[in-house]
Amino acid sequence: MAAVEVKNMSMMFNLNKEKVDNLKEYFIKLVTGKLRFNEFWALRDINLTVEKGDRVGILGFNGAGKSTLLKVIAGVLKPTEGTVKVDGVIAPMLELGAGFDLNYSGKENIFLYGATMGYSRKYIKEKYDEIVEFSELKDFIDVPVKNYSSGMRARLGFAIASAVEPEVLILDEVLSVGDAKFRKKSENKIRSMFDKGVTVLFVSHSVDQVLNICNKAVVLDKGRIIASGSAQEICEQYNDMVKGK
Repeated sequence: MAAVEVKNMSMMFNLNKEKVDNLKEYFIKLVTGKLRFNEFWALRDINLTVEKGDRVGILGFNGAGKSTLLKVIAGVLKPTEGTVKVDGVIAPMLELGAGFDLNYSGKENIFLYGATMGYSRKYIKEKYDEIVEFSELKDFIDVPVKNYSSGMRARLGFAIASAVEPEVLILDEVLSVGDAKFRKKSENKIRSMFDKGVTVLFVSHSVDQVLNICNKAVVLDKGRIIASGSAQEICEQYNDMVKGK
């Protein structure tokens, strides 16, 4: 049975053709119809079926549309064309820590971030100690997040997002957060989720990580899926593409 089903999906963005110096000028041009856009199709005719329990790696060069694909599947972006269906509770680990309020402490952000991900306050309270311990930020948990490094924010974001028990896990380069020790711990945490049969979509630039984690893979190029199959087969194909660049 499919956990994720993407049918004939395309995603288009309007890119502003002209340089606009300020917000006032932008609105004047918008209202008077003088704002010119270029259509940019980030994704084109994507068809992808992910069976329950599959772990699918998504490979591709910068600008291929990998992160956009994950955001559409996670429901962050609405596709311009086509349909996306997800069966089960979804935990998107995208741009970890991007939703934090910088003026709030780490503790306050745990509850705030948890709420934006749809968790109840009671659930976050139950998981609070586990989140703090995993993030290794106990000494900084009452400090405003604006004083955190980007790595500390990502660690806290990962600790919150991984405290849930999802059926579909969406990972965008998140295993590159923190130092080598924390990366190993993150990988182990995600592996423990695999044991519960979670379905995974994983974007990475590392072929080794994809081979380590995934049983299937696809390659995106200029917004289209150009190859799909077993992780081993697709990673070999992608390595050949990298060499040919």
